[in-house]
Amino acid sequence: MTAVNHAQQALQPLREQIDTIDAELVRLLAARAKVTAQVGQVKQHYALPVYVPEREHELLTARREQAIAEQVSPELVEDVLRRIMRESYATQDISFVCCRQGGGKVVVVGGAGALGARFVSLFARSGYQVVVLEQQDWPEAASLCADAALVLMAVPITLTEQLIAKLPALPSDCVLADLTSIKDKPLQAMLTQHAGPVVGLHPMFGPDITNLVKQVVVVCHGRAEQQYQWLLQQLTVWGAELAEEQATAHDSAMQLIQAMRHFSSLVYGVHLAEEKADLQQLLAMSSPIYRLELAMIGRLFAQNAELYADIMLSSSDVASLLSRYQQRFGQLLALLQANDKAGLMAEFAKGQQFFGDLAGQFLHESKQLLQKAADGRS
Repeated sequence: MTAVNHAQQALQPLREQIDTIDAELVRLLAARAKVTAQVGQVKQHYALPVYVPEREHELLTARREQAIAEQVSPELVEDVLRRIMRESYATQDISFVCCRQGGGKVVVVGGAGALGARFVSLFARSGYQVVVLEQQDWPEAASLCADAALVLMAVPITLTEQLIAKLPALPSDCVLADLTSIKDKPLQAMLTQHAGPVVGLHPMFGPDITNLVKQVVVVCHGRAEQQYQWLLQQLTVWGAELAEEQATAHDSAMQLIQAMRHFSSLVYGVHLAEEKADLQQLLAMSSPIYRLELAMIGRLFAQNAELYADIMLSSSDVASLLSRYQQRFGQLLALLQANDKAGLMAEFAKGQQFFGDLAGQFLHESKQLLQKAADGRS
């Protein structure tokens, strides 16, 4: 009998044990899913949010301590539990409690679009009467908006202010809100158009998300904040995390968070195309970090070109910001061309000082992402 055959004989009973344990894990996951579904029902009955960060932290801490005691990797246990929890959040995403007493009519202007349709689904699953107002429906806008509890603008950036001004007179207690990625001008337009409660919202996610758990929605208060608390509560019940910000400060931050990042990805992707790079070759030789970077760039080109062009063109200040970025790129390029190692290290030190302790935190977080990227490589 060969060494390989001996090895196979020795491995067979061990593999059978692993199969038995794995089958038991599946049964335990099924049992856990039934319990989390019941948890979701209780949460919805009492209008509690799907995502409770304190509970999640408590659970993970306890299981990490148990893992250490059992001589199991706490990182492995946390990774497995986080994946399980993501699945359990999805099972709680079927229906939601209605946070406005008596429900009411929600009109989504642009509800046939990708992001608008996402909110149409969420409001419908929460028991509201949902009406979609599209271009062909404007002759009936007055009747469609009659008795509305909420009119939600989910239209392209370039049309937002124009369509806000086109709205009919709304009920005095109707909430007027928008989902635009810029906030100052749309918010001012809504305050001018409607004398009732007004709030600006910016969902920091795309329509491809499966649920709102842990997704950030920026809130820019407009008028009569108490009258739209039900809407903010509805967002938290769906699992969103709310971040309050002044409209002008929001728009300034979005130049860095969105416009600059999208433009940089655009340039990188176009440069790869102009260089006729072999993407398959790059992927075959790439480390997980470069594969992840390439995935983020490629992700841009899988989406709507007009939407991202509008984001990049949303403010004249973006061009000035990018001009300064180009200038700094040129300065560091000059150091590279001069073979100035000390100069490059001095610039690196500027970044180290700026990021401070966050650099270490980002290193830890990125390691977790890279592990997942490596796991998914085929």
